[in-house]
Amino acid sequence: MQRCLKIRAVLLAGLCAATLAFSTVQADDDHERARRALEAGEVLSLRSVLEKVERDFPGEVIEVELEQEDGRWIYEIKMLRQGGGLLKLEIDARDATVLGVKGRDIRPGEGGGRR
Repeated sequence: MQRCLKIRAVLLAGLCAATLAFSTVQADDDHERARRALEAGEVLSLRSVLEKVERDFPGEVIEVELEQEDGRWIYEIKMLRQGGGLLKLEIDARDATVLGVKGRDIRPGEGGGRR
């Protein structure tokens, strides 16, 4: 019984280590793809996009993800509004066009009026 538990513990530890190693490699690949897209001019810098977003949508940026969806690079941005509400934006990484806005208390015309 003790031997069986030790074997299970070793196998579980190995599985955890392999999963962690795979996650790290995948994250490195994502960062590398994003860097190459920036260098190739396929995406705007995060700084450029955030300048526009913060001008159009006052608040504090709390999370940003850069993802490729159907061959198109998208910045997904979460912001905390001054009143405490959460705002989720989808921004075209190529030209900073607002593709989608979700949240409460969005004023008409804010961010081009898209929702």
